[in-house]
Amino acid sequence: MNFQQLRSVREAVRCGFNLTDVAEALHTSQPGVSRQIRELEDELGIEIFVRAGKRLTGLTPPGQALLPVVERLLLEAENLRRVGNDFSASMEGTLSIAATHSQARYALPPVVRDFRERYPGVSLHLHQGSPRQVADMLMSGEADIGVATEALSNHDGLLTLSCYRWSHSVVLPAGHPLLETSLPLTLQALAEHPIITYDLGFTGRSHIDDAFQRAGIQPNIVLTAMDADVIKTYVELGMGVGIIAMIAFDPERDRQLRMLDARHLFQLNTTRLGLRRGAWLRGYAYDFIEMFVPTMTRATVEQAMRNDEPQPWGDNI
Repeated sequence: MNFQQLRSVREAVRCGFNLTDVAEALHTSQPGVSRQIRELEDELGIEIFVRAGKRLTGLTPPGQALLPVVERLLLEAENLRRVGNDFSASMEGTLSIAATHSQARYALPPVVRDFRERYPGVSLHLHQGSPRQVADMLMSGEADIGVATEALSNHDGLLTLSCYRWSHSVVLPAGHPLLETSLPLTLQALAEHPIITYDLGFTGRSHIDDAFQRAGIQPNIVLTAMDADVIKTYVELGMGVGIIAMIAFDPERDRQLRMLDARHLFQLNTTRLGLRRGAWLRGYAYDFIEMFVPTMTRATVEQAMRNDEPQPWGDNI
């Protein structure tokens, strides 16, 4: 038994049982992948995959039981490599961060800047995606750390830690009628105007929908987007009022817009940091986490990993 055989099994599942894609992912040949899988099956005395001729079509029951073990073995092999690297070159290496647009654009820049100053020898890779894509990048090992508001806590393979809480705000063009009243903003008043906000599954959108639903109000959502910059662009064009994360409004850059606090209208949101369960983190990865959330020290993160459950780290609105 060897790690190449285990990698062939894992990649076959990840690539939808397409051996051509597996061979490309592992930088080898398709016959080589087939041979590795067959040799492992012969050694274990079981059929791991269901076959239709020479094609793989799925996992057998023994294969389904075997896959989590394969994943753990390969994860531990990667952990061994990282342990060695951590001691041999503690100031050099790579760190991959997966984040949603709002986090990458508004929350992470000062952290990335300070990290680069402290660790100039570490190559930092920042990936952007939807919350589900962030979770997938963590699970595949493409990312070491994930930052998102939604979805991360719904993935069994991830340990998620609560970072900070934040609220939504409403952005409007200067002179908009909603700015002319001294009364507090209401959902009913908001629903009388076209609304531009986030796509489903992004940046607390579920809390926006829940608030209108509980009030029995049908909002007129005319446009949705993945990030606040796009939303603000169309608000500036007069297409509607925007509902965005409060952190995404910058008075200096958004001089054509005005902002109304909407924390009393929508439930607060929690930004979460995600880590793959059982993964080994380099020392500088813990430093990145602490730069992002100062109370989230290496000791507290390692304790959460041992407890294998999320811990509350405080609020930041």
